[in-house]
Amino acid sequence: MKPNQVLSLLSLMLGVAAPTLASAGTIAAPTVTRTAPGQLTVAWTDKSPVDVFVSSDPAAHADQMKLVSKADKDGHETVPVQAGQRLYFLLRDASGTSVRVSERSLPLMQASNFRDVGGYPAADGKHVRWGLIYRSGGQPLLTDADVALVGTLGLAHQVDLRSSEERALAPSRVEGVPYEAIGYSMTALIKGDKPTNGEGVYRKMPIMLAPHLKLVFRDLLARDGAVAYNCSAGQDRTGFVTAMILSALGVPRETILADYHLSTALRRPEWEMPKIDAAAHPGDIAAQMFAKFQSNPATAKPQPLKTVKGVAFLSYAFDEIESRWGSVEGYLNKEVGVSQTDIAKLQAAYLE
Repeated sequence: MKPNQVLSLLSLMLGVAAPTLASAGTIAAPTVTRTAPGQLTVAWTDKSPVDVFVSSDPAAHADQMKLVSKADKDGHETVPVQAGQRLYFLLRDASGTSVRVSERSLPLMQASNFRDVGGYPAADGKHVRWGLIYRSGGQPLLTDADVALVGTLGLAHQVDLRSSEERALAPSRVEGVPYEAIGYSMTALIKGDKPTNGEGVYRKMPIMLAPHLKLVFRDLLARDGAVAYNCSAGQDRTGFVTAMILSALGVPRETILADYHLSTALRRPEWEMPKIDAAAHPGDIAAQMFAKFQSNPATAKPQPLKTVKGVAFLSYAFDEIESRWGSVEGYLNKEVGVSQTDIAKLQAAYLE
């Protein structure tokens, strides 16, 4: 793997996308990792010295943040973090170039795939704001400490993309957040298909999830706080919704697909659904499916979201959209009711 590819992969997993190696006046591959309990390390590559600022406010300006390292030349800085605290770093080099970065995945003990989609490069050379859009798997087994941490995110909306059966089997433990869902049966998702990922499932998503997207985009346009949305694994339905949001914000397709594939590394299937007794749920297709998954050791390890030929499953949803509506913008306009004016408002609100 080439150095640029390594930097891009690491930065997507831990921070923001970085397409090139550093040159003078360019901050590349910024990442934040939890290197020990109560300790975060921010790292980057730049030929120029970098000032490192930190704040618990994702929108703070440099003069509102704490300076933790001045003219740093070694490309990393370690700072303490309290339990339940989320920190955001601003890196600024001698040229005046600056970039914000935070932990991609939230440090929850009994959650799966709960992460911030901030930091990605987007329209007009800007980046997606941190701390405003969260994607995740189901949250039925969060610990009390997890619930408390989620409670600090400033969530104004939570949209549950799961079927009626899944929501009954595994109610979310997120508290104090306006909760929205649309009833549908798991049968609608897997009817005619084996209960596995693939082209058939993904080609259904643009129509099946259009009502959910209407909720998510309405909430984003309200601009009254952070928005979270989830399915059970936080990868398929959640991956599709994320792809539509990031597309509207002007994030490149390759970056959207890279974010989608992070689910393979960030999922924790053991925390997505409580133990299901199939006999207690006769006729419940979701209960039978999840009980079967739980009895199969192979499903304890997340599988890559692509065909044996390397085609991302999400690509089939994009293909369906482009063949029926011409573009993501056409789909969002005609099926979801998101206009070009709305997209401009979203980019103004969610990019920096």
